[in-house]
Amino acid sequence: MSNPPQFTWDDLQFFLAVARTGQLSTAARQLRSSHATVSRRIDRLEFTLKVKLFERNPRGYVLTSMGTRFVETAERMEQETERLRADLADGSMAQRGLVRLSAPEGFANFFFATVLPRFAAQHPHLSLELVTIQQIMSLSRKEADLSVVLDEPKGGPYFAEKLTDYHLQIYGSRDYLAKAPGITCREDLLEHPFVSYIEEMIFAPGLDYLSDVHPRIKPQFQSSSIFAQLTATRNGLGLCILPYFFASRYPELVRVLPQEIDLKRHYWITCHRDLKQAPRVRAVIDFLRQAVRGEDARFVPPYVTAAGLPRRPEAETSPI
Repeated sequence: MSNPPQFTWDDLQFFLAVARTGQLSTAARQLRSSHATVSRRIDRLEFTLKVKLFERNPRGYVLTSMGTRFVETAERMEQETERLRADLADGSMAQRGLVRLSAPEGFANFFFATVLPRFAAQHPHLSLELVTIQQIMSLSRKEADLSVVLDEPKGGPYFAEKLTDYHLQIYGSRDYLAKAPGITCREDLLEHPFVSYIEEMIFAPGLDYLSDVHPRIKPQFQSSSIFAQLTATRNGLGLCILPYFFASRYPELVRVLPQEIDLKRHYWITCHRDLKQAPRVRAVIDFLRQAVRGEDARFVPPYVTAAGLPRRPEAETSPI
């Protein structure tokens, strides 16, 4: 009687990384290994199983039909491994390892980065990778363990929870507004240059808000980076719709029509359902939840009512 094929869970981790990325180099970076090691582990797994799992071509590794079937088995084993780790771990031992968090640039730079020292103090054995590139990271391919997103995921095997509402207003620099035509209503906005996102590169519907202010606004300067938009606005290039939680930090910026224009959006935290109970992931979710709830005033302007509607500010009747 022949012995069954022998392989380890490590072999399957290498297999899944290549299956999800299609590239040895990308898989090696995710696994903190080398290109040669990943290649060797894939070759060894195929030799052990006596099955060809990938077709090699100049563009990368493509799953064979048998490889595709094996992905389903390997992912079930991965899920059970995560559950087992969660069941076995407790206390500080549970909160060890690496978590990759994907988040929009504004949330990452102007909120999460400011509370990172507190996170490090609470979780000294957890390492974080914070990804802020302008695209949606794939949770299904495990490009990120957790994502903060602007729109609730629809369908799929994902856990999602709303972290907070946040508000946006129109801002302009004091110097710009002192020289520009006065603004008393929405129609006046058409006389002003706007700073905004590049329309074709808007990666989430929640960022497409110019038409919510006025359908005929045409931006003069566009950038995929909210930080670049903020900098251009502070330097007097024009008007810009910016989140209150960071635009309010800059005394040179003034709200325009604050009693009339107030947009509300949301931040959601989401991950694959099978990762939600992993101690390292759960620790980040719990921290984000607590950090945001402790900083409500940073996201909601003081002149917004409990119903979420803007009221006329007592100390500011007009931006100009």
